[in-house]
Amino acid sequence: MKIFLDTANIEDIREGMKLGLVDGVTTNPTLVSREGVKFEDRVVEICETVKGPVSAEVTSTDYENMVLQARELASLNEHVVVKIPMTRDGMRAVKTLYGEGIKTNVTLIFNSLQATLAAKAGATYVSPFVGRLDDIASNGMEIVEEIVRIFANYGYSTEIIVASVRHPMHVLEAALMGADIVTIPYEVLLKLFNHPLTDIGIERFMDDWKRYQKQQGK
Repeated sequence: MKIFLDTANIEDIREGMKLGLVDGVTTNPTLVSREGVKFEDRVVEICETVKGPVSAEVTSTDYENMVLQARELASLNEHVVVKIPMTRDGMRAVKTLYGEGIKTNVTLIFNSLQATLAAKAGATYVSPFVGRLDDIASNGMEIVEEIVRIFANYGYSTEIIVASVRHPMHVLEAALMGADIVTIPYEVLLKLFNHPLTDIGIERFMDDWKRYQKQQGK
């Protein structure tokens, strides 16, 4: 399973890259607005840092302008993947962009039928938003499981990005279901390392080592 960071913070991305575990990034104008930089400049900076898929979102909602904006975003860097919303105009845009060789990530997916339509339109990725479904008392991960089964049934090459991830259990469930990718905030990535028994084990090892050194007169 690949791990993307869901952020526009370049320092978090650099730290994630140092771990050797980050395969790509998803971002959007909202995340970039918190950084106080120009959207296009930050997208290019992220692409140059990650050198992997970087999803950048259109802000238009009609077909013609989505396609125009997608072309502009794709021209920024070879690693740009254009995020397109799950709408009728969005799927028209995905079909057109697929024909032009522009990679797309269909976002704001909340059921498996939406994901299926996106795959049929030629989306490179689909992003079910599991956390937002959990927020309204639905089980977001059940949608992911359905999408995995449907894509396997029909041999779709579209990859599944589990998005709106809130905690490590979402990541674990995504891995168990066979999702291709999770996109997570940097703080969730750090939580994946943690287990109290690991901390206890390291502490005991260091205590034993100190005792051994003392016994050896070091």
